[in-house]
Amino acid sequence: MKKKSKSETIAYDICLSLQKAGYIAYFAGGSVRDQYLGVTPKDYDIATSALPDQIEELFTKTISVGKSFGVISVIKDKIQTDIATFRAESCYSDNRHPDAIKFCDAEEDAIRRDFTINALFYDPITEKIIDYVDGLIDLDACIIRAIGNPYDRFREDHLRLLRAIRFSHVLGFEIEKDTFQAIKKEASLINSVSIERIENEFTRILTESRKPGDALHTLQTVGLLPIIIPEISRLIGIQQPYDYHPEGDVYTHTRMMLNQIEEVYDNAVFTKQEIAYAVLLHDIAKPDTYSFQNKKDSIDKQIRFLNHETKGAIQADEILKRLKISKKQRTRIVNVIKNHMIPFQSKNMRAAKLRRMMGDSSFPLLLELHRLDCMCSSDASGSYTYLQEVYNSYKEEPILPEPWINGSDLLAMGMMDGPKLGRILALAYDRQLAGKEPDRDALLNWLKKHQK
Repeated sequence: MKKKSKSETIAYDICLSLQKAGYIAYFAGGSVRDQYLGVTPKDYDIATSALPDQIEELFTKTISVGKSFGVISVIKDKIQTDIATFRAESCYSDNRHPDAIKFCDAEEDAIRRDFTINALFYDPITEKIIDYVDGLIDLDACIIRAIGNPYDRFREDHLRLLRAIRFSHVLGFEIEKDTFQAIKKEASLINSVSIERIENEFTRILTESRKPGDALHTLQTVGLLPIIIPEISRLIGIQQPYDYHPEGDVYTHTRMMLNQIEEVYDNAVFTKQEIAYAVLLHDIAKPDTYSFQNKKDSIDKQIRFLNHETKGAIQADEILKRLKISKKQRTRIVNVIKNHMIPFQSKNMRAAKLRRMMGDSSFPLLLELHRLDCMCSSDASGSYTYLQEVYNSYKEEPILPEPWINGSDLLAMGMMDGPKLGRILALAYDRQLAGKEPDRDALLNWLKKHQK
């Protein structure tokens, strides 16, 4: 028998307590879906016939997170479990929350939910699934289907347009044709959703989908992408030099790169969200920098995108601000977009410049973007392998060690304070990084001879 997680054990005990008190209590929604698919749920929600006041009376530590909607959280061993009273809902005037609710039975609660696969209940005590909407049939058939009339479901909560895409690409399911058509026809409804909710769903699509590039194309196909980030849609049809990009236009290149981030995980140096947005936006300015120019020493012409990385960083910053991505993450993403062409020149870099680049805190993110860029183009320079080897060679010593010389040293040599002092310090540090002087004394001697 599979061992229960701590969250599942607590949810089981809560259901048992509710049932012993005479109430119906089931696991509900995503946890039931995931367990049926053999996926460990991240958390467990409970649906019950008990009213909010009755839930609060039954458990010692509770939080009234949404009592007016029948939701109470129980806290046990620092784990929060949401418990919702079975409810039916009226119309959604704000396109998010029902104008009014009434408490009801389990079946009526199930049919007000969004998709059939999310409307299953599971009794952990009897180990039985309760299915009022043929959700099991759709789970077995790998189908995302709105419950009842899909137009009604999407008009109730417009964010469901994005949620359908997310579930489809996270689970690898097809969207049922009537549900898919409703998404296409009602795509403009997403305009009424707050940017915070849109960003959360869009980021989850990028970071949780099996193939984020395919998910991006579905968003484009149904008309959601041109509303959320129209700048991405502009990449379609922007051709690139075949020698470097035989894979196709900028949009295709971006999709291919996104499809390769599935195995990237959050770590100490960058997050999956950061690499997803860096990939998504790294070529965002190519439509604005496209030109057809003569090749060097030839009458032939070639496609060029001069300074697309610099202009792209500006555009990316504007897009990320619009999405309300945190300043810290936005700064790191924009920085690697601005510098993403530099690694291609790494083999010809001066040692000091190379070490300065690798010593930047965002270098691991830049290196990963470079890896994906090379993988999804015809780059044969070996720049990624070279950079990875050089970077790994500094495991036993700092890439950017403490400078041997500071401003006080230069002032003691009789140099005047001012901007020139900073330039000399930078020059001295470059010589230190490049290994041109063996130690501090040698570097000081060099400065005395060459910096009069």
